[in-house]
Formats: sequence, C-alpha cells, structure tokens
Amino acid sequence: MGKVTGFKEEGRELPSRRPVEERVHDWKEVYNEWPDKDARTQASRCMDCGVPFCNYGCPLGNLIPDWNDLVYRGEWERAIAQLHSTNNFPEFTGRICPAPCEPACTLSINQDPITIEMIEKKISEKAWDSGFIKPEPPVKHTDKKVAVVGSGPAGLAAAQQLNRAGHLVTLFERNSYLGGLMALGIPDFKLEKKIVERRLDQMRAEGVEFRVNTNVGVDVTVDQLKSDYDSVILTGGSTVPRDLPVPGRSLNGVHFAMDYLTQQNLRGRGEEFSPEETISAEGKNVIIIGGGDTGADCLGTSHRQGAAKTTQIEILDRPIAPLKPEERQLDNPKFVWPEYPTVLRITAAHEEGDNRDFDVMTTDFVGDDEGNVTELRAVRIEWKSMGTGPRPSPVPIEGSEFTLKADLVLLAMGFLHPQHQGLLDDFGVDYDGVGNVKIDVNMMTSIPGVFSAGDMQRGQSLVVHAIAGGRAVARFADEHMMGSSKLPGVKRYFRQLATV
Repeated sequence: MGKVTGFKEEGRELPSRRPVEERVHDWKEVYNEWPDKDARTQASRCMDCGVPFCNYGCPLGNLIPDWNDLVYRGEWERAIAQLHSTNNFPEFTGRICPAPCEPACTLSINQDPITIEMIEKKISEKAWDSGFIKPEPPVKHTDKKVAVVGSGPAGLAAAQQLNRAGHLVTLFERNSYLGGLMALGIPDFKLEKKIVERRLDQMRAEGVEFRVNTNVGVDVTVDQLKSDYDSVILTGGSTVPRDLPVPGRSLNGVHFAMDYLTQQNLRGRGEEFSPEETISAEGKNVIIIGGGDTGADCLGTSHRQGAAKTTQIEILDRPIAPLKPEERQLDNPKFVWPEYPTVLRITAAHEEGDNRDFDVMTTDFVGDDEGNVTELRAVRIEWKSMGTGPRPSPVPIEGSEFTLKADLVLLAMGFLHPQHQGLLDDFGVDYDGVGNVKIDVNMMTSIPGVFSAGDMQRGQSLVVHAIAGGRAVARFADEHMMGSSKLPGVKRYFRQLATV
C-alpha cells in the first residue's frame, strides 16, 4: 500500500453535506464537492490487511484496495480503469449503494472503516471531469442479436457488456425514461438524473439501441422476440408493491410510495399533473409506513415539498444500543464483522427531520365524509416467539392503541415480486417459491435462450446486486450464443447461483 500507517494517522472523514436549511429548498445533491486532497487522505487509510474482506462484502467483487492505493498516489486514470474492471456504473453505486463493503472493511473490527463509497464516487466524477470515460464500441461485431427487457441497472449492465462483446443489443423500456428506479424512483437529491443521462449517452455512442415507450408483450410480442433475437434477457425489476389490507385502505390520500416518488421525478422532468392527480406533501401531515431506503426517500421528498409534519413508522424493533445505536454492537452475534450489521441508519433525510417510531402496527385508516384520509390508527406491538417457527411474531400490547393525524399516507413496505401478467406469463417462465423468475445455474429461465437477472430474478435488492447480476447474465448469454466468453464474470455471484 502507498501509506501503510495511514489508518493510524488519519480518522474517517466524509465529504460535508450542504446545510439542511439550504438543501430542503431544492432538489440538488446533498453532498458538497470533495477536494482531491481529502479523498487521497481517506484512501491512505486503506490497510495492507492481507485479506481484503471489503472485496468479499461487495457483490461485484470490486478491487477496493487497488484503487484506494491508486487514489492515494493521485493516479486517477488508472483508478477508474481498475474500478471499471468490475463495475460498469461506479457513479451510481457511489451514490445510492448502502456500501456493504464498508462494514466488511478490516478496520471495522475496532475502528471506523474506509470511506469506500465516497472514494468510488470521487474516482468516477474525477474521471468524467477529466475525460477518462469515453465510449468503448466493440472492435468487431458478431452476427448475434440480443434483446434486453428493462433498463434498470441490471439491464443496462447486461446491455453494455454484451454490446462490447460485439453483439447487436436492443434494450426495451416500457416507460418514457431510461434507468428504471434510478430515473423514476430515486429522488434527485440522492441521484441527479443528469448522472444517469451521461452514462446512457455513452452507451448510445457505443451502439446500444434503446426503445422507450415499448411494453414488451403488448407493443412487441413474445413471439417476435423469440424469432428476431438469439438471446433474450429479462431485467424488468420487482414491481408489485406490498400492500396493507386494513380498513380504510381505499381512502383518498393513501398511496404506494413508488407512485409518490415517481410522480415527483416526472415533475422534475417538466411533466404536469392535474390537481386531482397530484400527490403532494405540501402543508400536510404525512405518515410514512416503512423504515427502509424507500421510506427515507419519501421523507426527504416530503421535506422538500413542504410537509407540515412527517412521521415515519416501522413495525420492526428499533435497533437498541446504550450509547450509539447507529454503530455495530458487540452483543449482536448474528451480524458480527464482516457481515452487514443491524444498526439505526441516519440518512441525510433523517438529518433534515427525524420523527421515527418503532414497533408500531397500523390497524386502520379513518376518513372524512368526502372519502379523504384524516387519521391513522395503530397499536404498539412486541415481538414474541410463538413456537410455530424460527421467527418471532408481532403481538399487540393491550391498551397501547393510538391515532395520528394523516392527510397523506405513503406505503413504503417493499415489493413482492415482478409483474407476472403480460410479459412473464406470455413467455411461460417458471417462478420460484416467492414469485420471482426462476433460473438455473446458467441464469437461464425455463425457456431456452431466455435469461433473467436483477430484482426480477433475485427479488428486491441493492443496485450493486443488480449490476452484478447484469454482468453475470451477460457472460452466460454470451457463452450460450458463442460457445465461450471473454466477458469478465462475478465469481461471488456464480457461487451463489450454484445453490439455486
């Protein structure tokens, strides 16, 4: 390593965030620009640890110590080359990945880990600004044609890899904008859409053909895909949200979180909605049900829309710790280093206003005479082992019922599986036990020549898993068409598939 004593001399420092009172009035990214010298100082903390568990923690197998060393030495062009060798889109993962590599860092045993995610973001931004990232069209083309359905990170990664292998790739997207949830689900304050668009421009210049507003199964039939393409890769995502079937669910003002976030992203792109269609938190009492990343995205969005009050409720326990619940606890043996810990996560949105409540179960919604939601009724619960399985069950606490004012309720409770009706049922693919697309060890579905990756196959997960799946499925599809492949694989992803 460039500086073997760096971790002893320097503490962990992240780039600063813009002041709360400033950023809640716009949709720009929350972080200030990170000076080169600060990034190099943080990279110097990377230890000569021998076995880089950060590489184990990253589903992509990113060569983290290698590019940390290059950043420390100021060799930015070599750093982006090293980063691109395992990750097609580091500017995405450097912003919206929860960074499972960091708790796996060897320093995490008893110190603060390396700022891996932010260094990754810095490398990619430095590379874009310096002109190091350019289109990489294939040297020669094959006679094979590939259809990729879905333009999220898995679909984009698969398309870019297969295009660079020389195949003619067409990517189909049923929405007006490319990028999947990165374009329509994640707020601009986490990922400005210009970041997605510049990568799409690179892929266009490389030769990938994009077809938007094309609903495969409707606008293009399954039979057409089978006859026109040598391989088909399904990367449509996990799109069926988990509902909350309680009395009052049909009241006006109770919405799925993704409907809310998507509409705001569309408004940010200049689209307009009628007053009856508009979902806005302005001046309202907002309740967010769900404590994950989507719930935090709703929280930050409601702050920027001018909510009167926002409350986030979660049915699970609050991570308990005597002093610092946001840090890994020594008495949590299920999540010891280098595994991903259960901690209280404080996002930028929570920094702007954190009104969370845990162990809360919604019982029903109350509305007015016009059918608008006015209250949420809930009860506090405790988790008890009922002797019917390995997992405890939520048990209501007698006399703990309470109500919250609610003008807007957002259901941010995750997703069940991909949409079956239409494309998937038309193909006739098999599903696994939870409704995701079932694949074999070569990532092929039950239909020969049809592959699947990303959330459609794995279930709702992380952007880094989606990119890993896209890269892996590209290699398998390439092997299927050509007999062998020179595309890089994702070894850890292959090991996981061996258990399918």
